Amino acid sequence: MNFSAELIAWYDQNKRDLPWRNTTDPYIIWLSEIILQQTRVEQGLPYFNRFANTYPTVAHFAAATEDDILRLWQGLGYYSRGRNMLKTARMVMEQYNGLFPSDYEELIKLKGIGEYTAAAIASFSANQAKAVVDGNVFRVLARYFGISEPINSSAGKRLFQQIADDMLDQARPALHNQAMMEFGAMLCKPKNPACGICPVRIGCYAFKNNAITTLPVKINKIKVRKRYFNYLLIFKNGKILINKRGENDIWANMYDLPLIESSELLEIEQVMTLVRENIYGVNVTLKDNSGIIKHILTHQQLFIRFLVFTELPKKLHGGWFYTDITNLDNLALPKSVFKFIKDFFNF
Repeated sequence: MNFSAELIAWYDQNKRDLPWRNTTDPYIIWLSEIILQQTRVEQGLPYFNRFANTYPTVAHFAAATEDDILRLWQGLGYYSRGRNMLKTARMVMEQYNGLFPSDYEELIKLKGIGEYTAAAIASFSANQAKAVVDGNVFRVLARYFGISEPINSSAGKRLFQQIADDMLDQARPALHNQAMMEFGAMLCKPKNPACGICPVRIGCYAFKNNAITTLPVKINKIKVRKRYFNYLLIFKNGKILINKRGENDIWANMYDLPLIESSELLEIEQVMTLVRENIYGVNVTLKDNSGIIKHILTHQQLFIRFLVFTELPKKLHGGWFYTDITNLDNLALPKSVFKFIKDFFNF
């Protein structure tokens, strides 16, 4: 039995029962693929179910507002995915008469759909012979064949795609791709892979050469930026002051609180000086503060502090507006901001 056949046999016996595996609808498969980017299945599954139930067709999705999508996306991270999905859904309505394409060459034209996602949708919805290469597949191929070319280098991406294409079961491409991805997710895991029960370990380079921990190779290109957010929780008579964020930063077009960002971690009195000078124009009393809360994103570390006030500023800045505290569930706020407000008001 060859490599692909071994993995397919393993998959038939061990695959997880996931809802997007029970359909060939390219729209539903697209939902799952985008939601699961950079996201574990356990975390993404509830979001998939919410989106599939709320927007059962691409027409329903396209009719949503950006606020609707971002609110449902809250807590999943990488919010640009949700914004791009809305653009994609509207493109499908306008350019494909509401029929979500299943052909690779058409899929690759859509917003937010790259080579991997296009291959996955085309393979799983139309059984198109396109090899899907995600992080799991990179890992399986690197270990099995002993490939030391970095998976995030241009040469590495070309090499792994070529090997994946060569390995593809042309008669059963969808099944082959599902098996490869599931095998990497469940057995050939990044840490502590289950080599003892691996059906292809006899031919695996990493297993035979004690190279499990060194493969795959990845170039560390990520530069982490540290940012210091001093949020102002300002409320009175059931109203809270909210800020509508712009388009050119993290959490684009979402809602948070009035913010003073500093270039370094400031003492409370230093922040209060900025609050008096830039927000109120007069002396103001600090009612409470949260201390520092660390929030880690892929390329940024946020050091967040919430300062509580019950005095209202005389002037509103930029995208500030008041809303009822009870209305916060209807706004798309970053999870860290929403959690603090929710805990503070105990709702």
